[in-house]
Amino acid sequence: RRGPIAELRLARPDLRNAMSPEMGEAIEAAVAELDAADDLRVVILSGEGKSFSAGGDFDLLERRCNSGGEHNRRAMRRFYASFLSLRELRVPTIAAIHGHAIGAGLCLAMACDLRVAAAGTKLGATFVRVGLHPGMGATYLLPQLIGRARATDLLLTGRVIDAATAEAMGLVSEVVAPEALRARVEERASEIAEGAPVPLAQLVATLRGGALRSLDDSLDREAACQAIDYATADMREAIAAFRDKRAPRFEGK
Repeated sequence: RRGPIAELRLARPDLRNAMSPEMGEAIEAAVAELDAADDLRVVILSGEGKSFSAGGDFDLLERRCNSGGEHNRRAMRRFYASFLSLRELRVPTIAAIHGHAIGAGLCLAMACDLRVAAAGTKLGATFVRVGLHPGMGATYLLPQLIGRARATDLLLTGRVIDAATAEAMGLVSEVVAPEALRARVEERASEIAEGAPVPLAQLVATLRGGALRSLDDSLDREAACQAIDYATADMREAIAAFRDKRAPRFEGK
């Protein structure tokens, strides 16, 4: 934790941060703890070692092959929910992606609000290549980010793409040199943290649910959020700062 910015790190570097139930439970617990911190503004998600995440742990996949259908359905729903608890954070999240983001690992990155990738990173929704229907929200998140046609291509083929292609598709917002990744992500986090906390929290909730709403529903949501914002001390501070020609000092009130 660095002031208003927190970092969650996937910490199984010897297995390229393969995702296990235990890792999911640790993320869920960390999310609950972070979300209780009033001064939190941004969360960075990164991976230790040579990769962001190579996806689901193959030992887990093998265990699933030896379990019954209903048990597996419940187990996978629980597995998804633990990792995707990231989307319940009230603050913006940024994925710092390097090495590989494959399968469920790519989905974890897509669950974040922004993605910055190191040049040379390999990304792919490779589920069909290991005999699986896509999971971890892949069929929802990928079309939302890059459109149905491109998502269908990547999901049906399991094709792995590089960071430059991912940026051109809109899957990541920016590609930087590997040695510059950490500094750039921290810079983006600091930029976001300067914003007023109340509308930032409203905005991430609005954007995360946007695919489920019509234009009219979105307009209703925007009007309701702005009505709340007009009553905040931060809004009055923003106006005062504009008139005084200074940077605003937001307190989340």
